[in-house]
Amino acid sequence: MFVLFDRPAVMFVVLLPAFWGLARLGALFHARRREQHPDVHEDLTFILGAALTLLGLIVGFTFSMAVSRYDQRKNLEEQEANAIGTEYARTDLLPSEDAARVRALLRSYTEQRLLNYKSRDYAQIKQIDADTARLQNQMWAAVVKPTQAQPTPLMALAVSGMNDVLNSQGYTQAAWWNRIPTAAWILLLAICVLCNVLVGYVVRGRSGLLFMILPIALAICLSLIADIDSPRRGLIHVRPQNLESLARGLHSQ
Repeated sequence: MFVLFDRPAVMFVVLLPAFWGLARLGALFHARRREQHPDVHEDLTFILGAALTLLGLIVGFTFSMAVSRYDQRKNLEEQEANAIGTEYARTDLLPSEDAARVRALLRSYTEQRLLNYKSRDYAQIKQIDADTARLQNQMWAAVVKPTQAQPTPLMALAVSGMNDVLNSQGYTQAAWWNRIPTAAWILLLAICVLCNVLVGYVVRGRSGLLFMILPIALAICLSLIADIDSPRRGLIHVRPQNLESLARGLHSQ
C-alpha cells in the first residue's frame, strides 16, 4: 500500500515527469480546439485559480497530518525512554539477585529499541521484533516472580513500571503504523492531475518555464510529505536521542 509513499526520492522522480506530461497534455487539448472567446478564457482562468486554491488547502492539510504524526512519534520515543529509565530505578525495590537480572535485561532491551529506530532493513527489523518480544517476556517474568513470592506495595511498583515499559513500546509501534490514509493520497493526486492539466490548457504553451513551475512545486511538496510521514525511509527520521542518552547512562552505571 505504501510502497511508493515509503520512498520519497522515487516518488519525486516519478511525479515530476508525470505532472509535466499532464501539463503538456492540457496544452495539446487546447491546441486541438478552435480559438476560444476571451470570456471563455477568463472563465477557465477563474476555474484554475479555484482549483489551485483547493489544491493548496489539501496540500496544507496533508502536510499537517504528516507533521502531527511525526511529532507523535517523537513524543512517544521520549515517553518510552522515560518508562525504561523509571523501571531501571525501581529495580532497587526487588531482591538484589532479581534486580541485577532485570537491569541486565533492561540494558539489552534498550539496545534493541535503539536498533529498531535506526534500522532500515526490513529483514533485520523482523529479527529485532522477535528479540524485543523475547526480552519483554523475560523482563515480565523477572519482575513477576519475586513479586508473587513477596507481594508488597513496593514490589508492586516494579511490576507497574514494567507494565509501562511494555505498553510504551506498543504505543510507539501503533504510532509508526498510523500513516496518512491512502484515500487522502488518492484525493491529493487526483487534484494534482486536474490542476496540471488545467495549467497546460490555460497557459497554452506560451512559455516552457510556466509548464515546469507547478510540476516541480507539487513534486517537491508531495515528496516532502511522504518523507515526513514515512518512519524509516527518506531523509527525515525520528532520532532516538532520549534512548541514546538513556543507553549511555545505563552502561555507565
